[in-house]
Parts: sequence; C-alpha cells; structure tokens
Amino acid sequence: MKKGMALLLTALLLFTMAGCGDGGKTNADETEKETKENTIDVKKEENTGDAEKETKENTDGAKMEDASEPLVVAMELAYPPFETRDDAGEPAGVSVDLMKAFGEYAGREIQIENTAWDGLIPALQTGAADIVISSMTITEERKELIDFSEPYANALLAILANADSGITSIDDLNQEGKTIAVKSGSTGHMYAEKNLTKAKVLAMPDESACVTEVSQGRADGFIYDQLTIYRNWQNNSDTTSAVFIPFQEPEKWGIAVQKGNQELLEEINAFLAEYKENGGYEELTEKHLAEEKKAFEELEFQWFFDLDE
Repeated sequence: MKKGMALLLTALLLFTMAGCGDGGKTNADETEKETKENTIDVKKEENTGDAEKETKENTDGAKMEDASEPLVVAMELAYPPFETRDDAGEPAGVSVDLMKAFGEYAGREIQIENTAWDGLIPALQTGAADIVISSMTITEERKELIDFSEPYANALLAILANADSGITSIDDLNQEGKTIAVKSGSTGHMYAEKNLTKAKVLAMPDESACVTEVSQGRADGFIYDQLTIYRNWQNNSDTTSAVFIPFQEPEKWGIAVQKGNQELLEEINAFLAEYKENGGYEELTEKHLAEEKKAFEELEFQWFFDLDE
C-alpha cells in the first residue's frame, strides 16, 4: 500500500513538472516572438523615419540646387557698347553690367550666352534661356511671343547715309532706285518694310555689314538707332553722313522672359525700379557712354535712359 502510494505521488509529481515545463516553454516562445516582432516594428519605424528624413533632405537639396542654378541670359554680342566683348573675349557692355547687377540683386549667378539675333526669341520659347536683353525694342508683334519688362531705355531711329547719296531726310530714301540697308529683324527693318515701299530694302545679318554697304556706296542709307548711327558716322566720317531728324516715336527697350513667367518678370521690374533709384543708369553712362552722352546733349537728343521725358 505504501509502495503504491509512493508510486502514485511520484507519477503526479512528474506530470506536474512536465506541465510546468511545457507551459514555461510556450510562454518563453511567445515572449521571444513578441520581442522579435517589437524589434522588427521598431526597426521598421526607424527605417521609415530615415526614409522620410532622406526624402526631405533630397527634396530640400533639389530646391537648393534649383535656386543655385545660373540664370541663362541670351544676347547678341555684336552691338557695342551695349552687348559686346572685352579685350579678353569676355562678354562686356551696358547690358552685361545690368544683368550682373540683377544677379546680385536676385542672389543668382548670371550665365551670358552669345546668341544670334534671330535665335533670341526662340531661346526663350524653348527654355534654352531665362532672359533676353539685347537692345530689343518692345513691339506688339514680339509681345505675342514673349513677355517684356518695364522699359529700361529708349531710342529713336536715324539714318547713316552715304556721303555722296544726297540723303537728308527719310523721304529722300523712299524713292525708286534707292537702296536701304537694314539689320534683319530689327525695328529699322520693320520700319523700312512698312513705310519705305518705293525703295529696295536690303536685309543684312549684322550692323557692320550694313555700315560697309553704305560706306562703299552699295546702299544709300542704313536705318538703325541714333547711338549706333552716331558711332558709325564718327568712325566713317569720310564716307558717310548722319541724319538724326526724328521720323517716328521713341522706341522702348525691354528685358524679355518666356511668356507667362510672371515671377521672374516681377523680380526684374522691381530690380529696374531700385536700380534707377540708386543711380545705376548714371554709373552705366559714365562707364560706357560718357562721350555719347555729351554729344547727345549738344545735339539736344533725348538720352537713352531718360524715360521720364
């Protein structure tokens, strides 16, 4: 009896220990599983946070990169002293200095791109350039394609005539047998095509070619702005004469941007107002146009930057 009881107690004790062992193993497994899942969740949250942080940093970096991209400014470097090159071949002149000042104002690097005249507007339309400044007159036809800033300068057309042509007025050019040289696409070209229908209009690719035609007697006159005519007359005084009698309203020059780029346009207009207020145009005149300014005063011409008159 005692032996039987001992065996029974032993069996019960082993069963109880076995049950406790299984229960301990199950709890440990569940705890380990839970710990593992929690660790994975934490890592997942950390990875998600890192991804979000990286995405934000990448986004911020892209914005900073965009802001640091240079503004591409297209101009034809063939019109001194406004758009030209210095002795080292670098872009120089009134328009170049004006754009450098705008770059400082806007906190942007300026990249000048020498562009043929007939490629200036397409450069804006295709996005190859952000800005065009190239002594470009604001016209209704051009405003259909691009947007212009407020005027920064004005000019009047004049005539460089061959010294032996007898040309003393615009009417003298509008005659059968007369040949008028014009720079292709310029407002002088537009004026001649519209108003001087009796004469032959000879469109040339650049200013120097027009001057050569007149100087050598193959054209009777060259129509361009007063300053250009004055400078070329001074450089070719033996073979040319100049006619400064006004025959149209003053032209207004503007800085152009891609159509619809209102943000850049407003920034340019704000800059121009501040630049004028701070005497920027006087500095440009003193640096690039001092001799011409004196001559214009003697001839009683309206100066380029006198927009209020």
